Amino acid sequence: MAKTTSSSAGSRSEKARRSGKPTLKTVAEASGLAVTTISRALAGDPLISQSTRERVREIADRLGYAPDRAAQRLKTGRTNVISVLLDPHEEILGFGTSLLYGLTTALQGTPYHLIVMPNFLQTSNVEAVDYIVRNRLADGIIFTRTEVLDPRVRLLIEKDFPFVSHGRTEFVTPHPYVDYDNYTFAYEAARRLIAKGRRKLTIMLPLKRLTFSQHMMHGFMTAVREAGIAYEIAEEINLDSSAGVVRDHFRRRLQKPEPPDGLVCPGEVSALAAITGLNEGGWTLGREFDIVAKQTSRLLSDVQPRVETIYEDLTEAGETLGRVLLRRITTPETEPEKLQVLLKPHAMTPSENR
Repeated sequence: MAKTTSSSAGSRSEKARRSGKPTLKTVAEASGLAVTTISRALAGDPLISQSTRERVREIADRLGYAPDRAAQRLKTGRTNVISVLLDPHEEILGFGTSLLYGLTTALQGTPYHLIVMPNFLQTSNVEAVDYIVRNRLADGIIFTRTEVLDPRVRLLIEKDFPFVSHGRTEFVTPHPYVDYDNYTFAYEAARRLIAKGRRKLTIMLPLKRLTFSQHMMHGFMTAVREAGIAYEIAEEINLDSSAGVVRDHFRRRLQKPEPPDGLVCPGEVSALAAITGLNEGGWTLGREFDIVAKQTSRLLSDVQPRVETIYEDLTEAGETLGRVLLRRITTPETEPEKLQVLLKPHAMTPSENR
């Protein structure tokens, strides 16, 4: 392959910047490589050396080169776009940021780009999925807050359109997914509280239509039944309840007989709100009650280091989602069962938090 000095490459880059919208030819002139080599390098062709691919990508980024997606679509039938239906989830701290960071990491060095669409809390947004599929606006779809019989999954299976759900379903037909083991989270959280001597537990769950609500309920109930201790389900609140509603619920609960002394919380905001409500009611953490919470950031451990937590790595989830979807797109013959990943919880104690 032809080589060029840094000074000559720089002068070519400057010339390219003055010539208008950068093209493959612009990048080729700036790098001293053939147009076909540039095209293959930007497409991630493994026959092109890693160093050459990285150099070409660096030059293309410096020039502001972006592929003509309309032309690409006509030529290959692909858009090189991954569409992400993402919830504006306020309870799980850093949810969208961490997930997207992982996805971006998985797509580095590939021709794919992300387009993010909001998936509002009270709807599965199946209309948005149908619109993407009918108009071929993306080569694959990733979505969150998966339901037990999610209509998005049904539609995408029927259309044989590449997708990965963040969460499982109960469909008989297997499909790609990446999920967190919420059964184990709830089971281990309850067992920790029982080991601390707590005699009545409660759990705050996600919305019932979401699959991971059932997984958490199953894990929690298995633990309390094994131990034979009292429990109650916080039916009046859920993971989407505001911090103020959660706080008021637990403060009021102390005014009624036999309040629970062990809490399983699926998020950091709900844990902090519960602690505030119980404190306002006269209870102290570590004395009258304990909490085990799911942690996705360092906020809870920094503010309340005595709270035990079990970690969910959302960046890992995002990166895994991206890699699974890329495999689904590039090797569509792969069996769906081989595109299913269940991520295990990471145990964190208060000392590890600090």
